[in-house]
Amino acid sequence: MSTSSPTLSHAGAARKADTGQSQLVIAFGIMAAFFLIAPVVVYPVFLMKVMCFALFACAFNLLIGFGGLLSFGHAMFMGSAAYASAHAAKVWGFTPEIAILFGTCCAVILGVVVGALAIRRQGIYFAMITLALAQMVFFFSLQAKFTGGEDGIQAVPRGHLFGAIDLSNNMAMYAVVFVIFMAGFLLIWRVVHSPFGQVLQAIRENEARATSLGYDTDRYKHLAFVLSAGLAGLAGATKAIVFQLASLTDVHWSMSGEVVLMTLLGGMGTLFGPVVGAAIIVSMQNYLAQLGAWVTITQGVIFVICVLAFRRGVVGEIANLIKKPL
Repeated sequence: MSTSSPTLSHAGAARKADTGQSQLVIAFGIMAAFFLIAPVVVYPVFLMKVMCFALFACAFNLLIGFGGLLSFGHAMFMGSAAYASAHAAKVWGFTPEIAILFGTCCAVILGVVVGALAIRRQGIYFAMITLALAQMVFFFSLQAKFTGGEDGIQAVPRGHLFGAIDLSNNMAMYAVVFVIFMAGFLLIWRVVHSPFGQVLQAIRENEARATSLGYDTDRYKHLAFVLSAGLAGLAGATKAIVFQLASLTDVHWSMSGEVVLMTLLGGMGTLFGPVVGAAIIVSMQNYLAQLGAWVTITQGVIFVICVLAFRRGVVGEIANLIKKPL
């Protein structure tokens, strides 16, 4: 017969929860400190690329890692926002903050439409619908006049933030990207640990049971899809301003594959995994560029090794070792 009381059990659970939150806060502090200090020794433009892709991967992870929805077409949100932001800044003369906001809103609207069409299906059918719709967006981007076709939209002006801060200065641009990335990451953190996030994870684990409890699972999944699309769009719109370019690469199916790779490599279903995965992939692309066509093969070999050695992803394995959720 057990002698433990319910009060002691609840106290133990509370202590574990507090410890888990402390671990997450420490990990967040380390990440923030790294991105604050890194520009001193690392090229800021490279770090901005890492943060843009990290936000993209975190947005995708919100959908697959916490919602259980595998999208093979998430590049459509990043790419469409990049085109919208670049066109607004270059042709319409929008300030950078308005251009980024406009691109993000375009991705949200696209997410509402695509989500309404795809969310009624599950598993591979959902993935195939998102891939098909993403290919439609790709061919539209290829044919539309305002996108510049294969040349894309080039020489996008960075402009002046709020009409005062000149973003042609890399450090000023870095500060803006840092704030956007941190804000997006904290939003995802809040969503994951909110009642909405808990219901979303319950749907991932057992949708039939969540339905039996009275939750409108399609509505929850649609909201998660739109939120993920918006954050992916925020990453794409920011990237277009940073690199002063929006191209077909941003909407190509291979970009959707890359974000899947980043998420799996870092640790699906973890908060910090996509950030680590994005840093690894972007670093490989940057430092292995001299290998030419062998870059893809090298990435494949490294990915296979990592999957075999780190089945939960890099951060997932670390969290498993210390028995704390990261």
